[in-house]
Amino acid sequence: MRIGIIIAGSALLLAGCVGPPAARELPTTPPVISTAGLERVLGHNARSLVALFGEPELDVREGDGRKLQFAGPICVLDTYLYPKGRHEPVVTYVDARQPDGRDIDRASCVAALIANRKR
Repeated sequence: MRIGIIIAGSALLLAGCVGPPAARELPTTPPVISTAGLERVLGHNARSLVALFGEPELDVREGDGRKLQFAGPICVLDTYLYPKGRHEPVVTYVDARQPDGRDIDRASCVAALIANRKR
C-alpha cells in the first residue's frame, strides 16, 4: 500500500511540473521591404516602363489602377500604377517571380529584364 502512495504522490509531483506551453513573442514591427535597386521603376509612368522593358505581356486596368506585366526568360515582373493626385499613374508597387512561380528578388528581376532587352 505504501508503494502505491509513493507512486501516486510521484505522479502528482510530475504532473505539477508540466505547465502550459510558453507563448511565442510576436514581432512588434512589420518587416521592412527594401526598394533598393527599384529606382528605375518605382515612381515612373507607363511610357517609361515601355521604354525600359518593351511592350508589356499584360496590361490590365481596373478603376484608377493599372497593372503592367513584363516577362523574360529569368522572371516575370508585375508593376502596379496608381495616380498621385491629379497626375498620371505611376508605379507604386512591384512584384516579381520566376517563370515557375518561385520568388525572386525584385531588383534582380528588373536588372535581368533590362539586360535581356539590350541583347
